[in-house]
Amino acid sequence: MPRIGLFGGSFDPIHFGHLLVAQAAREECQLDRLFFIPTAQSPFKLEASLAPASERLRLLRLALAGQSSCAVDDQEILRGGISYTIDTVKDYIRRFSTGKFFYLIGADHVQQLPRWRDAPELARLVEFLIIPRPGEMQRQLPEPFQGRPLKGFPLGVSASQIRERIRGGLPIDLLVPRTVAEAIHNNRLYL
Repeated sequence: MPRIGLFGGSFDPIHFGHLLVAQAAREECQLDRLFFIPTAQSPFKLEASLAPASERLRLLRLALAGQSSCAVDDQEILRGGISYTIDTVKDYIRRFSTGKFFYLIGADHVQQLPRWRDAPELARLVEFLIIPRPGEMQRQLPEPFQGRPLKGFPLGVSASQIRERIRGGLPIDLLVPRTVAEAIHNNRLYL
C-alpha cells in the first residue's frame, strides 16, 4: 500500500518552510511520494491575487528539481476556477486505488476543516498532517477528522513575508532555494 502525501497551497512563492515541512512529512510518516498541488483559487481566499499559475508552477519545479520522492501536480490549475480538496483527493484515489493518503494542512486552517466542501467524506478519505507554526499552541482536529501534528522543522516564514521583502527590496536568498530566488529576480515577480 503506497503512502502518498498531498500538499496543497498557493505556493506563492514556494520557500524553505514548505520544503522543510515536506521533508518532515516524508520522514515522520514514511511517505513513498509527496505531491505539491498548487491551487488555482482557494475558496477561502477569493480576493487573493496570486502570481500567474505558470510562474508558481515553474518556481515549484525549480525548488523540487532532483527530489525523486516529490512531484508537482498541476491538476487544480488545469481544472481552473475554485480548487476544492475533495476533487483532488478523489482523483488520487482513482489513480492510486490501494494508497493511504495524508493531506498536509497548516495549523491555522485546522478549525476551517468542517467548512471544506464535502467535509465528512474528506475526513473519511485522508489523514491530516498538521503543520505547526513556531510559538503557536497545538490545535486539535475537529471531529470527525483524524490526523496528527508533524514534529518536523517549524520555520517562522511565510510566502506573504517573502513577497513583502521583495517589494521592499530586501534579500530573500536564505528563505527560498537559490534557483527560486534567481527566477523571481529575473522575472521581476512580486514587485
